[in-house]
Order: sequence, then C-alpha cells, then structure tokens
Amino acid sequence: MTNLHDILTTHISDGPVPGAVTLVAHGDRAEVQAVGSADVDGTSPMARDSLFRIASLTKPVVAAAVMMLVEDGRIALDDPVGNWLPELASPTVVRSPDGPVDEVVPAVRPITVLDLLTSRAGYGFPSDFSLPVVGRLFSDLKQGPPQPQLVPAPDAWMAALSRIPLLHQPGDGWLYNTSSDIQGVLIARVSGRPLPEFLAERLFEPLGMADTGFDVPAGKLDRFTSCYRLDQAGGVELVDAPDGQWSSRPAFPSGAGGLVSTVDDWHAFARMLLADGTVGGRRLLSPTSVRQMTTDHLTSAQREAGRVFLEGQGWGFGGSVDVEAVEPWNVPGRYGWIGGTGTAAHLTPSTGAVTILLTQLALTGPTPPALMREFWRYAAGAEAEG
Repeated sequence: MTNLHDILTTHISDGPVPGAVTLVAHGDRAEVQAVGSADVDGTSPMARDSLFRIASLTKPVVAAAVMMLVEDGRIALDDPVGNWLPELASPTVVRSPDGPVDEVVPAVRPITVLDLLTSRAGYGFPSDFSLPVVGRLFSDLKQGPPQPQLVPAPDAWMAALSRIPLLHQPGDGWLYNTSSDIQGVLIARVSGRPLPEFLAERLFEPLGMADTGFDVPAGKLDRFTSCYRLDQAGGVELVDAPDGQWSSRPAFPSGAGGLVSTVDDWHAFARMLLADGTVGGRRLLSPTSVRQMTTDHLTSAQREAGRVFLEGQGWGFGGSVDVEAVEPWNVPGRYGWIGGTGTAAHLTPSTGAVTILLTQLALTGPTPPALMREFWRYAAGAEAEG
C-alpha cells in the first residue's frame, strides 16, 4: 500500500494543493503527517499545529453544544424554536419549490429544535441551487463560502432570515447548511451568552482545544495557513490571508462554518464522542446524546433528495452518518463531515477510528475531491490491516 506521506506528496508536488495535515487514529495510536507549505510561496512549512479554516467541520461541534443545552434542561428536542427565536415563530413556505418567492402558504407546524439539528427546518441548500428562494440565502444572508466579516450580527441576520420563506414544510426535507447557523444563534439566545464564549467554556476548555475559535489571535497568525481556490487556468488564487477575515472576531460567529482549528483539537472532540461524551473522567455529554448525534435521522427519500451532498448516506446532528458501505471507507455508523475549505473529519463508533484531513484549497463543489477520497481509502486500508 502506498503510504500516507506519498499520497499527500503526490497531490502537493504534482497538483494544486499547497499543503496538508492529516491524522489517522485508532484508540491511542495515531499517524499524523504534515506535508507541503502553509502558502503557495513555500515560506512556511506545514506543521502539526498549523491552523486551518475548518468550515463545515464546525457543524458537529455546534450540534454538540445544542445537546448540552438539552441536557441542562434549558431546551427540549420537540420545543418550537420560536420560543427563543421569535423571528421564526410563524414561518411561511413557498407554494412550489421552483415558484416565486412571494407565493407562500403558512407552515403547518412550528420549527422544532430537532428540525434544526437534523437540518430539516425548511431553510438551506437543496440539490438545485437555481431555485428562486435559494438565491435569497446567498444575497440576503451571505450563505456560501465562509466570509465572516461580511455577515451581519445575529439579530440583523435573523431579521433577514425571517423575510425568506421556507423551501419545505418543517420536517419534510433535508437542506444543507442554514440550520447550523440558526443553531448558533439559538445557543446564544438560550444561554444568554455569545456563541464563542459558550463553546469555549463548555467544550474547548474541557477538551483542551486551545487553538479552536472564530478568530486567530495575533500571536498565532504565524501558524495560520492561507486559503486558496482554483482559478480558471488550473492554478490557485488567494481567497484569504492569515491577516484577513479571521484576524478579528466577526459580528456573526457562524455555527455552520466559522471555526478555525487544528488536527489535534478536532481529534480531541472526536475522542470525546467516541468515549460516550467523556474526557478525563469528566462527562460533557450523555451516551444518549452522543448516540442521537451519530444516528441517521433521515428517511430514504430525504437521503436521495440530498444525494448531491450526502452521496446516499444519512445525517445525524451536524454531520453525515454512513448507512451503506458504498466505498471502502463507508462503514455503517461512521459520522463526520467535510468542509468547503478543503477539510474532512470522521469518527467510527464501532471501531474507534478517527480520520482528519486539513488542507487550504477550497472545494469546487459538494463532491469530495480526489485527495479526500484517496485519504479515506488509505485510512480504510490502514484500519483493516491494524
């Protein structure tokens, strides 16, 4: 089998990826590789503690925080979110998904906390990005690739959201992304604290996730990677530099994609889930909450409708859940997700495996790129051997 270092080097030396940090772990054994550079100029070699914009790897973290509030008795899964988010207390739904945004009907029931956690609230991206209501998510909410300094503060964001109708009735369809941003606002409203403070106290500090947050302090910018995307000529162009949009606290801390982190920090979060919610003898989540997070909640029809994102797999709270062994890396129960900035992280409760891939080259669409798939294939083979 080609080793992991060689796989990464192939994509970095012969392809557009500037660098990568990976982790493949099983129990206490972990293989970590850091290859390439933090920028295309090669001025700073990639290191194990390099900081990345992890994008949608934020989603499982925020879902775990929602479950902490459930366990605190502050909210319940079947509670209408309008209790704390009055902007969503009386939503309307477009009469037809491909119809005009102003032709609406009332929602037949309230949006619940469970709807948000399973991404079935009625807000978000379907497989068809051309639908009129989807355009409003981009224009009014700045949904899409993370641009933290361009998004309005939570109250203004929620006011804008309230003027956009749902694409589906609550609970009827799985839609990507927006529900996680709403979860972030819900956490702040219920707890009475800004989302960054709540996550720091309840998750990051107990787990030792010292490098995870919504901005990068000046003293850590030397470890922060640049972010790139492919240009039309097949090269790469800079999207964000270390001193760019993450160098100061954003007005809207995005629960869908705003975090910066490292491979070891996300591994600490994954190990907590694998340990049924505990770390160092301290319980952060109950085993029941972890099972709910890592269990598929979708119907077969909902999985199929979301195939462009899910590739036929399911969805738990904040992340996908494998239900079919389509590829060698698909193990039923495998939980995690990918980030549009070129990141991926998964854990498999049945085997104790964790795989994390962090790069700084943005994806061109929902389909995972070749490097991601080769990394998963390697990790599946390594687990089978070990």
